[in-house]
Amino acid sequence: MKTSKKGIDLILSFEGFSAKPYLDSAGIPTIGYGNTYYPGGKKVTMKDTAIKREKATELFSTVLPTYEKIVSNKVKVVLTQNQYDALVSHTYNTGGSDTLFSLINKKAGESEIRNWFTTKYITAGGKVLNGLIRRRKAEADLFFAK
Repeated sequence: MKTSKKGIDLILSFEGFSAKPYLDSAGIPTIGYGNTYYPGGKKVTMKDTAIKREKATELFSTVLPTYEKIVSNKVKVVLTQNQYDALVSHTYNTGGSDTLFSLINKKAGESEIRNWFTTKYITAGGKVLNGLIRRRKAEADLFFAK
């Protein structure tokens, strides 16, 4: 399975674009569309040169399969495209959660999964962030969209 345009648009809408390196809300050097490393594993540093939007799009497209692979390897049940896209978005942002994958694999109910989505991974640097609250809600909404 591959992330659909809807899933990619969700990720990009929350990540936004930055030509220059910046420190994300957790203090990690980031560039482009939320990239913290380059292909091959080299980490983004604050000394990196600015990139154009086209290069950022290429970088995003190169690293996205890493997160798709995590979801594909961790989830053992059949997913809809919306569920897959929501999980890839979450994993792109957080690295993935074994607890969330476990809930999905054991076919937990909607309220349990939705509650997990909307109450976990909403902080950075010890602070609750409205942007992460909105992202988790959007991911949960997409996960349960028909």
